Amino acid sequence: KYMSEIKTDPDIFQQCTDTIVRQVGDIGRMVDEFSSFARMPNPVMKPESLSKLLREAVFLQQQAHREIVFETAFPEKDIVFNLDAGLLSQAFINLLQNAVDAIDGREGEGNPIGKISLCFEEADEKALIVIEDNGRGLPVKERERLTEPYVTTRSKGTGLGLAIVARIIEQHGGILRLSDRNGHMGAKITIILPRDNTTVDIIPSTEIREH
Repeated sequence: KYMSEIKTDPDIFQQCTDTIVRQVGDIGRMVDEFSSFARMPNPVMKPESLSKLLREAVFLQQQAHREIVFETAFPEKDIVFNLDAGLLSQAFINLLQNAVDAIDGREGEGNPIGKISLCFEEADEKALIVIEDNGRGLPVKERERLTEPYVTTRSKGTGLGLAIVARIIEQHGGILRLSDRNGHMGAKITIILPRDNTTVDIIPSTEIREH
């Protein structure tokens, strides 16, 4: 608004303005994450299209990150599972955002174009969801702690993104696995969900983390 009125050091003014806007955005995201984790609601399960939730999560990230290639493999029809649509959507968005951040966090020059793939298969009354990226990959040291609250490898991370995902998957009687992308740099996230979790015992959080 005031850029045209700044005659002294307009570049510094622009840089400071951009920094303030960015920092406010970062603080806002941190507040949202802390609030989300502190107020994690109990899931309200009902029949919903799992494939639709995944498509919507990918679409949002595609629009926000046009420089990254998103590859998907979904059944064409709607696959209905018993789930809480709001909570699972948040989990998928968190995982895709983690993949975007991992690609943005690559060091050095000459990195290949960023790619994120999301595959969804249905078998034996279970859903298998695999998210892979060609980002900087998961740490080897203490990887199993990444789903614990406040554990993060990013300088600006809150350590709540994966903790929220783990809690949501646990609430749905599912399994969350963190691993390396086969034969390549990057991460591989695997989620297994039962179709009807009303008859499934909730898996303790200590059994959710595998690597």
